[in-house]
Amino acid sequence: MARYQKYFLALVPEGKLQDQVTELKLLLKEEFNIKYALKSPAHITVKMPFSYNEQKENVLIGRLKDFVQNYDTMEMVIGGVKTFGDRVVYLNVEAGKDLYHFQSELKTFCKRELKLVDELSDRNYHPHMTVAFKDLKKHPIPNIIKVLESKTISEKFVVNHLFLLIRQNGRWEICSKMEFRG
Repeated sequence: MARYQKYFLALVPEGKLQDQVTELKLLLKEEFNIKYALKSPAHITVKMPFSYNEQKENVLIGRLKDFVQNYDTMEMVIGGVKTFGDRVVYLNVEAGKDLYHFQSELKTFCKRELKLVDELSDRNYHPHMTVAFKDLKKHPIPNIIKVLESKTISEKFVVNHLFLLIRQNGRWEICSKMEFRG
């Protein structure tokens, strides 16, 4: 019998930038008790969460590896604090056409080859790095933004991999890392 698991696809910065964004999330936990975003590593989602047969996980990874090898690494800049209304606080992502092209092609690949649902947010793609969501309702957004802006991040980084994340024990964990062409 098929056992379905939740996955999503993202670009996950490694090293210094990952540490900096995690520090921001920890600061929000300390200052405002906002902690939901700590349930995943800092990332830029390129395919929203989806259910997939866990027994076919290796097939999924193999197909994604083959797909990703057709694309070059991408450069982007993280900087500035923005919001989606009062629902999400995020770090802005400045990305070139490469990211938008990759995400569009990935969306098509996922729909055609993996038979995944095309979510609204997959169609209206807005790259960002979430630092607070879900548990924001009790807090004034301007106060949160003020705290984040005082610890501003402005980092350029190169994306070398696509990551498959899996939901385990209430957290999103890295399941697989697939290398771009180069």
